[in-house]
Amino acid sequence: MLDVTRLRVLDAVARHGSVTAAAKDLHYSQPSVSHHLARLEVETGAQLLQRVGRGIRLTRAGQLLADRAAEIIGRIDAADAELSAHVGLTAGRVRLAGFSSAIGSLVPRAVAALASRHPGLQISLTDTHPPEALELLRTGAIDVAVIFRYDETEPEPDGVRLHHLLDDSLYLLSTRRGGNLAALRDATWIAGCERCRSHLLSLCADEGFEPRIGYTSDDMVVMQTLVAAGLGVTTIPGLALRVHRVTGIVASELPASRRHVYAATYGEPPDAPPTTALLAALAEAATGIR
Repeated sequence: MLDVTRLRVLDAVARHGSVTAAAKDLHYSQPSVSHHLARLEVETGAQLLQRVGRGIRLTRAGQLLADRAAEIIGRIDAADAELSAHVGLTAGRVRLAGFSSAIGSLVPRAVAALASRHPGLQISLTDTHPPEALELLRTGAIDVAVIFRYDETEPEPDGVRLHHLLDDSLYLLSTRRGGNLAALRDATWIAGCERCRSHLLSLCADEGFEPRIGYTSDDMVVMQTLVAAGLGVTTIPGLALRVHRVTGIVASELPASRRHVYAATYGEPPDAPPTTALLAALAEAATGIR
């Protein structure tokens, strides 16, 4: 039987890429980490690591086991949290990950309400993109993921349950009133990274042009600042405008384009009491934003 402690060590090495960093993360000595890894190789009968110069890297077998280890550890931690919750919401914890504009607008209201009602509940937040949040959810590293999706977004992984919170309008940002996508086909565009700009490209394609992208940033404040300086135009979600709005920009709603914001959980119901309480707080906070 595989030892959970040694799986935690392998997971730490996989995440940090070195024995030294893994030892620091786990508060172990380096010889202790090396010992656990050596014992794990004996238990599995497989070479899990190989030396590369002064460093190490996982073999294919090591990467396979590390992926499973992350999921196993996440489930153990989630089970521990659920068991703790049975003493009531005066104890236990709930872990949430979400995208930046939700963390800056919707989530603080929900977390503040939850903390006020259940002061003994430990609440943690992680700011990350939806794909990463869903992976954290799948592996049990978090309990709730606040994500967004467009109509054309690929379906979520099996086991993910979506709880609709709100629909977030998209706005066209420029320095002139009355702008629309088609009228700005020759403008310089400010877009997110390659992965984050797909919806913008889709909107422009529907209008019959490909945007000329001159600036790339995933920071919504930076994008607004570039627009205000007259360097380009962009699109931005309504939640991001709630978080921060730069003076000198004109925001024109694109009524046909909205992203759908959800709280995602994993596995079959019922959810643990802290998770249920957080979902209720998120739904309540979303009501005040719609």
